[in-house]
Amino acid sequence: QVQLVESGGGLVQPGGSLRLSCVASGSISSINFMGWFRQAPGTGRELVASITSRGITNYVDSVKGRFTISRDTAKNMVYLQMNSLKPEDTAVYYCYSTPGIWGQGTQVTVSS
Repeated sequence: QVQLVESGGGLVQPGGSLRLSCVASGSISSINFMGWFRQAPGTGRELVASITSRGITNYVDSVKGRFTISRDTAKNMVYLQMNSLKPEDTAVYYCYSTPGIWGQGTQVTVSS
């Protein structure tokens, strides 16, 4: 079974950028759905962005125009480029893959 490991989180000022990376332990070429979720303290886990094996992407309204999800099947990587970050983007971000595989999460904190 594929395992997922995220990296790239950290502390950034409002308006800044971060790129999250998710590396899979095996090939992702046949995985139909991968995505990034986030969970802020006291809230449920929210799907932020997703990408299919055909490259079809979807975003939650609050990040449209600011976040971009992409995948590199040659490197077994999925990325989340986050621009114009806001304090409300603060959360633990999780990489997800069907069928129900989660990474350990990476903390993103947006604060001045």
